[in-house]
Amino acid sequence: MLKIIFMLRAMTTADDTLARPDRTIPILKGLVLLLVMLPGLITAVDFAQHMLGAKPITEIIHRSGDWSIRLLFVSLLITPLRQVLKAHKLVSVRRIIGVASFCYIAIHLVGYMADEMFNLAKVASEILLRYYLTIGFVGLIGLALLAATSTDGMVRRLGGKRWKKLHRLAYPIGLIAVVHFFMQTKLNVSEPTIMAGLFTWLMLYRVWEEFLSRKSVTTLWALILLAVAAALITVAGEWAYYAIFTGIDASLVLQANLTTMAGPRPAWIVLGITLLLPLAAALWRPIEAWRKRSA
Repeated sequence: MLKIIFMLRAMTTADDTLARPDRTIPILKGLVLLLVMLPGLITAVDFAQHMLGAKPITEIIHRSGDWSIRLLFVSLLITPLRQVLKAHKLVSVRRIIGVASFCYIAIHLVGYMADEMFNLAKVASEILLRYYLTIGFVGLIGLALLAATSTDGMVRRLGGKRWKKLHRLAYPIGLIAVVHFFMQTKLNVSEPTIMAGLFTWLMLYRVWEEFLSRKSVTTLWALILLAVAAALITVAGEWAYYAIFTGIDASLVLQANLTTMAGPRPAWIVLGITLLLPLAAALWRPIEAWRKRSA
């Protein structure tokens, strides 16, 4: 009889443990929410203190556009991070990051409208006539669609499969964002090139996962190979850009990647950033294995 009582008590305790919500997730969500709001808060403070230069509205437009692209790419990075580091809780913050990306692109548009003195007819005509604005506006509409369908209610209405297919639009929207970034940059295209290289890594990871093997893509050798491939494609893309769209001798771009005299080139920055994931995995996996053995 006592044995049965103890067994029932143990089962009840186990059920309570399974039913108990993970209290770290609200903390994680709050921290991520604060982090995604931080660039906007800093920009607001800088604006209030007249620290945005001679053209504050233009600076707001640039900052908000940059952060929209960065956060979009971070949201796409959640899946690789979750799979490589077994950090499954990160799924809970992907929605926050994605919606924040839309909020910044909305500020980007409002900033542009303010720069045009809210002359909506002129804004509309500029969007229609200037290709890079048209492309950017298409990306904004896409992010608005993803933000509007990011709620739990919309997931239930659309169904899991249709919702996932719809939210795969984040990848073509990422491509649109990179193209818009390149087209609106007048002189130094280093930052758009870096973003293009990082987007290339995200796409390479996705293609490997989808068509080769979800398991092998998370191995250290695969992650290192993807980092090197993304860096080499960045070099090729930068060379092609200067060869096609500028009068600069494109061979000089290739030579610049072999020296540090002009500072770190985009390809090296892409390589450094993308190698952080296999480095993190190499450090974390032994710790995780030790934790499981000790449990």
